[in-house]
Amino acid sequence: MKGVEPISALTAYDYTMARLLDSAGVEILLVGDSLSTVIQGNPNTLPVTLDQMIYHCRCVVRGTSRALVVGDMPFMSYQVSPQQALESAGRLLKEGGVAAVKLEGGISVAPMIEAITRCDIPVIGHVGLTPQSFHRMGGHKKQGRSNGDIGEPGSRARVIEDARQVQAAGAFAVVLEGIPDLLAQEITGLLDIPTIGIGAGAGCDGQILVINDMLGMDESFNPSFVKRFAEIGATTRAAVVEYVGAVKNGEFPGGAVSQLIPNKTDKKRARI
Repeated sequence: MKGVEPISALTAYDYTMARLLDSAGVEILLVGDSLSTVIQGNPNTLPVTLDQMIYHCRCVVRGTSRALVVGDMPFMSYQVSPQQALESAGRLLKEGGVAAVKLEGGISVAPMIEAITRCDIPVIGHVGLTPQSFHRMGGHKKQGRSNGDIGEPGSRARVIEDARQVQAAGAFAVVLEGIPDLLAQEITGLLDIPTIGIGAGAGCDGQILVINDMLGMDESFNPSFVKRFAEIGATTRAAVVEYVGAVKNGEFPGGAVSQLIPNKTDKKRARI
């Protein structure tokens, strides 16, 4: 699809949402480690485990008939060694049922990507702002804005080289997160593989958003790169308020209470 048609991607974490997104025509469903924050309520993505990722991957795969389902490799499931990375990726495919995996990093994880792809497991890379490395980055800060050399993590040159190394290692696509628009456009032109942007402007081959953000499910979280296509949070709250009121005032479920409780005659007949 690179250079032919923009690629649409969204995160999904459960069967019901996967069915909706799949039927709506999304090309890629990412079971993201963002489930750590939006599903589990953790402050960042680090706590989620490989077993938990596998569970959510299974749920999403069951609700999908056409989209490419990609499983995120969580923190410390691939950083130790290429062998560890291969084993973790294999579990996501074998137990989680996904068709591909995604992992964060560039130069440092190229050997891991190579080991995984050598065994015919498709890989999506992820460079720029990598949330699993937010401690080193001093927070979730835009990357690629400085003019340092390749040896400086977060520099423009380093982000470019990270993307190149991801491609050279065998990845079939790469997520560009939190980098300047012009840099993302430049990397997209340099690579033969598709780029999927999030907070990286319109110059990428595709776009991805966290489904909860796109639907406005967390009204307190609204970064500048997110466009809310619905306000499900406010709509849900209003519906629940209406439901609670209907229960309290007797409008729901309706009918007289006497009709819901068997009388003595009914009980006697039931015994007979």
